[in-house]
Amino acid sequence: MEEMNTVAIDRRKYARLLSNALPAVIKTERENDRAIVTVEKLLAKGVKISREESTLLELLGKLIADFEERYYKPKDASPRDVLSELMTARDLKQADLIEVFGSRSRVSEALSGKRDISKSQAKALAEFFSVSADVFI
Repeated sequence: MEEMNTVAIDRRKYARLLSNALPAVIKTERENDRAIVTVEKLLAKGVKISREESTLLELLGKLIADFEERYYKPKDASPRDVLSELMTARDLKQADLIEVFGSRSRVSEALSGKRDISKSQAKALAEFFSVSADVFI
């Protein structure tokens, strides 16, 4: 197997971050919420984020995405149904997605089924909810 190029991290710093975050496979909504809070704190650092923090952020993002893909995507659910469920689970309103869709009317059209979710919107929603874009396509 070919080794991938990786950026060197300080193992001690990363170990401290891991011991504080205690990342593990997410099995409950409470665990997911806890991981999301940690991700939000890391994202708030912006460009000041360290390599070690960035590595932890990537790990937590994967754990969250895996959980939410299993938890939020019922079999045979339409992209609109998935979006509605994610909004309900996070207690979001249509106004909370204006930035993702670009306008209030586009959010409304997507949720009412008048317009399909575009590929670019699916990617933006995937990033917003930390899930795979496939759930919106």
